[in-house]
Amino acid sequence: MPELPEIETIKGIIEPQVQGLTIKNVIVNRPEVIAYPAANAFCDLLTGQTISHMERRGKFLLFALDSGDRIVLHLRMTGCLLLTPAGHPEEKHTHIIFELNNDMELRFSDMRRFGRFWLIQAGENDTYSGIDKLGPDPIGDGLTPEFLEARVGKRKKPIKVCLMDQKIIAGIGNIYSDEILFSAGIHPGRPADSLSADEWERLAETIPEVLAWFIEKDSVTPEEYLRGRGRDYRNTPFLQVYGREGGPCRICKTSLCRTVIGGRSSTFCPVCQMDFLRSAD
Repeated sequence: MPELPEIETIKGIIEPQVQGLTIKNVIVNRPEVIAYPAANAFCDLLTGQTISHMERRGKFLLFALDSGDRIVLHLRMTGCLLLTPAGHPEEKHTHIIFELNNDMELRFSDMRRFGRFWLIQAGENDTYSGIDKLGPDPIGDGLTPEFLEARVGKRKKPIKVCLMDQKIIAGIGNIYSDEILFSAGIHPGRPADSLSADEWERLAETIPEVLAWFIEKDSVTPEEYLRGRGRDYRNTPFLQVYGREGGPCRICKTSLCRTVIGGRSSTFCPVCQMDFLRSAD
């Protein structure tokens, strides 16, 4: 599933290309990917509207329209957003096409069809997408050790599970929770209530640093993004631990270990993150 760095990359690629463009027509091949309102109303309300700018909130993408309306999109596991010339070969599983007034098309494809769109009209409260329930954004919202400790410092759940809770912090998933905890030297299975004040401070510093680093590593041109079909730009070579079970730790060369935490696969270094082992003694 795309997480905050990938969503920020998509925004950075798409936004400059669609600002000021008008939606001439909306083609919906799979009505079920439009969660609100009904598909016909979604198309009718958007036709003729002009895109002002884009925003990111956690893992959500938002298209702000000149009217004050906004399109909310969550890509979920396999959703993909591409801006293509009108005659460009269509990706398999393309469910929605926004025809723009410069002969370009904004296309949404999704193999598993979990991605969802919402259209929230000007003055309307978004009680539909779940975006109102998100915690603060870890980049730019002034994440502090005090906030983290106050929110989860008394919980016995593993710290990795807490980091992935979108109601606590918006945008972190399975991949970057592993990367953040490795960089902070904290075992992903540590109960949140066992972290010290120093560890909360280290974690608050590490979260935005790691996410910003991966956003930088994700950087691609619009041409590269289109050529890779919106999928092949990701920063897999730069991952320190996630998906590298059995490989050497990039710091101490010890073989990385895998465990399951909160039902999700988690990779860690048994040396660099062995604070958990010490606390269990």
